[in-house]
Amino acid sequence: MGGKEIKRAESEKIINYFFDVAAEKINLAHSMWALLKVPFREINVHMPMEMDDGSLEIFVGYRIQHSQARGPMKGGIRYHPEVNLDEIRALAAVMTWKTALVGIPFGGAKGGVICNPKEMSQHELERLTRAFVGRLDENLGPNLDIPAPDVNTNSQVMAWVMDEYSRRHGYTPGVVTGKPVELGGSLGRTEATGRGVMIVAMEALKDLKISPKGCKVALQGMGNVGGNAATFFAEQGCAVVGISDSRGGLYNPSGLNLTKVSMYKEETGSLDGFPEADYLSNRELLELPCDILVPAALEGVITEENAAGIKAKLLVEAANIPTTPGADKILNDKGVFIVPDLIANAGGVAVSYLEWTQNLQSAYWEEERVNRKLRKIMLDAYEHVRQVAGQNKVTYRTAAYAIAIKRVSKAMMLRGFQHA
Repeated sequence: MGGKEIKRAESEKIINYFFDVAAEKINLAHSMWALLKVPFREINVHMPMEMDDGSLEIFVGYRIQHSQARGPMKGGIRYHPEVNLDEIRALAAVMTWKTALVGIPFGGAKGGVICNPKEMSQHELERLTRAFVGRLDENLGPNLDIPAPDVNTNSQVMAWVMDEYSRRHGYTPGVVTGKPVELGGSLGRTEATGRGVMIVAMEALKDLKISPKGCKVALQGMGNVGGNAATFFAEQGCAVVGISDSRGGLYNPSGLNLTKVSMYKEETGSLDGFPEADYLSNRELLELPCDILVPAALEGVITEENAAGIKAKLLVEAANIPTTPGADKILNDKGVFIVPDLIANAGGVAVSYLEWTQNLQSAYWEEERVNRKLRKIMLDAYEHVRQVAGQNKVTYRTAAYAIAIKRVSKAMMLRGFQHA
């Protein structure tokens, strides 16, 4: 995404650092300390596949199932050329803490395949998805492990996951979330992560006594999360002054016309050349003068090398693990208010839970009901973090981890270590 980012293999070190800080604060027993860091199961698969041109490629995929102490394991599947085991292991742990924090009955998992979907046809992506599901078959299920979309995957990929699993086990919509509505997906799921980002950002603005009207927002990433969050911020009266894709971004201090930006990107495939804004790098976007900065792309983009240049008053982590420990300290010392990823981007898994619930009940909820439940989940979690942070004089990040760690460790003790 531009600039000197962390190596994605270091993601696990970052998660363990934030875990250790919180575990020490709550005096977690050392036996539990070690146990909570170890994944329940790690799966590594190889998938030979014939490409459209007749050549043979062997793809490598991972599924890390971190914890089932509090319920079926839950987490996305990403397709990316830089997927690696350490990254997936870290993101699976994030899901364990995130689901525990927002109080939904899931554990954590994550999956990924090393590939470049931008260079693959739809037929190749479908064959790859079905092959991956086939390799994971006995380790997936609505009461075991429930995938969802992630980087470079979407509702169509989830439809293939559901169909391939159902071919083997009978119609099972609850095996995956983020599906098309026509196949049992939930209304509001596509927008859920971005909507949740906006909900907690508005609460944080209240803490900072800043009005959203005219508040300047910059978002790194304009995919499903960043794009939807930008729209929701604009609906609240904020001015979206910066937004980017993987190649670079746009800046207009008076605010961007998001409809025009989206149309231009769709027509040209790039933001470069958009006539109503300056084109800049992703590194430059992070350092724009703004009130709210929203990293909504990949992990590790805010480091010790660029943290000092961040000018935002509020950082809302829409991406997973976007901030390194060194950068976190710099930002806290500067007085930047940070809403950590565990809560900031939990809207997606919250509505995934609501989708799964509807599937198990063979029910269908109106979008207003889904959004109302999402809002309550997000606000309840945010208020709990606010209280714990205030009572213990710790950051919101440490408070979020502390809440999650306590809930998972309690569940493991109640169930018995060997079963969780």
